[in-house]
Amino acid sequence: MYHRGTIAIGRASARKIMPALQLPALDPATVAEKRGSIYPEPFRSRMGDRVKRRLGEACGLTKFGVNLVSLGPGGQSALRHWHMLEDEFVYVLSGEVVLVTDAGEQTLSAGMCAGYPAGKRDAHHFVNRGTTAAVYLEIGNRIEGDNAFYPDEDLMWCHDGDAEYAAHKDGRRYSG
Repeated sequence: MYHRGTIAIGRASARKIMPALQLPALDPATVAEKRGSIYPEPFRSRMGDRVKRRLGEACGLTKFGVNLVSLGPGGQSALRHWHMLEDEFVYVLSGEVVLVTDAGEQTLSAGMCAGYPAGKRDAHHFVNRGTTAAVYLEIGNRIEGDNAFYPDEDLMWCHDGDAEYAAHKDGRRYSG
């Protein structure tokens, strides 16, 4: 049994109440949920039920990010992509996801992980084809000027020195 700000241990009559955590410690349940995607349409709506809690940011981390992600049935982690400069690592905590890469598909369940080295042109993403939510940690370094490429879509993610933006493969920015 879980109570926000407390931890229930054992039977209700033997409940031990713990004080609220203070940084550098953090209860993930206290971090705001981020739903949806920054992709432009028609891509945004394809992500489905995806909820992120930006744990690294909440802890004040600036060199790498750590997100706790819940991916509902039918949801996608992202469009298939690869990064020029960023390493990515994913560790599945519960449920099951299908990892789709250039080599094909593999099913990952709790306790399994995947890593994507920067610059390796092996586009990847997760799809939840199950009937329950999958939960995983995604970890990646934050490198200014990184570009992401989406081989299956007319999309690339760019950084022009001032801001990040979504663009068509010919360089035109998406509007909106």
